[in-house]
Amino acid sequence: MRLSGPVFEFDEVLARSTRSAVHLEMRDSYAVDNETGRYAEWKSGKRHDPDNRSAWWRPWHSLVAETVARGVVVRRARIVSEPVSEYIRFEYDGTFMNVAAGELVRWLPRRHTSDLALPGNDFWVFDDSIVRFGHFSGDGEYLGEEWTQASIAAEVCASAFEAVWRRATPHEDYKV
Repeated sequence: MRLSGPVFEFDEVLARSTRSAVHLEMRDSYAVDNETGRYAEWKSGKRHDPDNRSAWWRPWHSLVAETVARGVVVRRARIVSEPVSEYIRFEYDGTFMNVAAGELVRWLPRRHTSDLALPGNDFWVFDDSIVRFGHFSGDGEYLGEEWTQASIAAEVCASAFEAVWRRATPHEDYKV
């Protein structure tokens, strides 16, 4: 569902990026099916072996690896409440996959964001010019995306991301 703005395809925008792609995640939980899928498997005790890449490598990882190989810096920052939710533990346990693909990932406790101006929605910013907002219900159900090339939105989001990035802890140093 597209809420408004121009129509873009995520994979195409990332593939056309030339300098940077940054992603800010600010929710403690995203709607997932607790009965099936990777989250349910994780809850039942399944953990991926970092050395068994064929068991967990997905098309997303290939896209990121190809993007990084072209010289694009891909960064992800996660703002989390502490103690972290079960869902954040799940994300944390799987972040080695993002890192293996070439993403730089950092974590910032929510209590350290009170003086930061942050957009109301998770977002991606590509080359400081294209923004993709993700919209979610209160229960974390994905409602759709909104794309914009408005320079003010790109500036606000890029600035917010950089402020979070400066304060955040690199994944390898953050402990849940």
